[in-house]
Amino acid sequence: MSTNFRTPTSPIAAVPAKAGARAWVALAVLMLPVLLVSVDNTVLSFAVPSISLALKPSAAGLLWIIDVYPLVLAGLLVSMGSLADRFGRRRMLLIGGVGFALVSAAAAFAPTAEALIGYRALLGVFGAMLMPSTLSLIRNIFTHPGQRSLAIAIWAACFSGGAALGPIVGGFLLEHFWWGAVFLMAVPVLVLLLVLAPFFLPESRDPRPGRIDPASIVLSFGAMVPLVFGIKETAQTGLTAVTASLMLLGLGLGVLFVRRQLRRTAPMLDVRLFTNKVFTGGVLVNLLSVFALVGFLYFITQHLQLVLGMSPTAAAYVLVPGLVISIATGLAAAPLSKLVRPAYLAVGGLLLNAAGFLVVWLNTSGSVAGVILAFAVLGAGVGVSETISNDLILSAAPPAKAGAASAISETAYEVGSVLGTAVLGSILAAVYRANIVLPSALGGADRASAGQTLGGAIDAAAGLPGESANALLVSAKHAFDAGSVIVAVTGVALMLVAALLCLRTLRSVPARKNLAR
Repeated sequence: MSTNFRTPTSPIAAVPAKAGARAWVALAVLMLPVLLVSVDNTVLSFAVPSISLALKPSAAGLLWIIDVYPLVLAGLLVSMGSLADRFGRRRMLLIGGVGFALVSAAAAFAPTAEALIGYRALLGVFGAMLMPSTLSLIRNIFTHPGQRSLAIAIWAACFSGGAALGPIVGGFLLEHFWWGAVFLMAVPVLVLLLVLAPFFLPESRDPRPGRIDPASIVLSFGAMVPLVFGIKETAQTGLTAVTASLMLLGLGLGVLFVRRQLRRTAPMLDVRLFTNKVFTGGVLVNLLSVFALVGFLYFITQHLQLVLGMSPTAAAYVLVPGLVISIATGLAAAPLSKLVRPAYLAVGGLLLNAAGFLVVWLNTSGSVAGVILAFAVLGAGVGVSETISNDLILSAAPPAKAGAASAISETAYEVGSVLGTAVLGSILAAVYRANIVLPSALGGADRASAGQTLGGAIDAAAGLPGESANALLVSAKHAFDAGSVIVAVTGVALMLVAALLCLRTLRSVPARKNLAR
């Protein structure tokens, strides 16, 4: 396959007619599941302290409550995309909407951490039904390249903006309700989707869908679960024979998945798309931008509430400037790509991500002003890089492979979300455990809980005498901040490496001056 960048239209091709007002209403309807799924990736960031206090999960259990949803979602996106191509994308959207609403209502009243993990896994299954159809429907609704570029920019802005909106919504709900309210918010959104979608969204399907391949579904899902679990456990317990075996198992299943796709005449996922450097570079930018955003939110929301003692709503307000900037830069990126090489825009976004982590690193006092600045800078970077990466992914793929390209783009988003929490969250947990000093008066389950999470330490301190409680809280907060510094250093290093790789893979892409208006 050629590695040259593909523009959306040929200069001599007739420009399709522009879509009317009904198409933009359809886009608004499609943004409902996009916002919901992206918000659900991060909405628990603010609920982590409340869940930690109410359900008392272990450090690994707390991470799994966050991770299992995007993990299952990412593992099933390609599979559900294939089923949507066969049975109808709008139909799959509606089935996913019904299931997501029902499971969200059940998750709101989960009695234990284990039950909540199970419900989050089911939400991942139905979320995977919701997502694959959105980009492919946008391509069908908006045939005019200029309109399609704007629609994709709006889609990307909602995706990245939704991830930033999650903690804000969560903060507001937790200020007025219990932690389960962050799940109940999905119900009215999905009811609106189920009412409007049959009227405004056209049904579409692949006229020649490939055969359903159960083996590929199992391999794609099986590759991701042990790999991410191995990464998480390595950060918590160190590299052991078990964690190394899990990661090797995941990599081995991934190799088998790729080999199976290469042998099949109609693969579930056309992995040959990755021979295109532009396509691969776009996927890399997509994944690492979300990695930065979700990993940042995981530790900074805990810092605001548990270290600085802010209420959920007050902490949420701290993130508003970054959310607004993320959406604004995402929408501005599409027109800018006609004047500036996409590679430079994408690299600029990744460098802004690095700068956001750098501000956290330098903000030794952990001040609110420093957090606002850090998230504003990082939000600007995520907005630009997400829009550019999705445009590059879809434009670099042949039109016949648009569905596969969409699935890969969304999968990269979800994998980045999983790894952001798994890697940076596990580093934070490891440093916390290494630095926490536990009072001798603390024993039993409270000692184990306080030694694993800051929320556990705060809960355990409530049962100690004044002096011991204060010593535990001071030590726990210092240990958490020490972990935050290491996370910030790691974030800076990763974003700088990503920027260099991005420049290497995307620098041949010209500015899109010839994009049809």
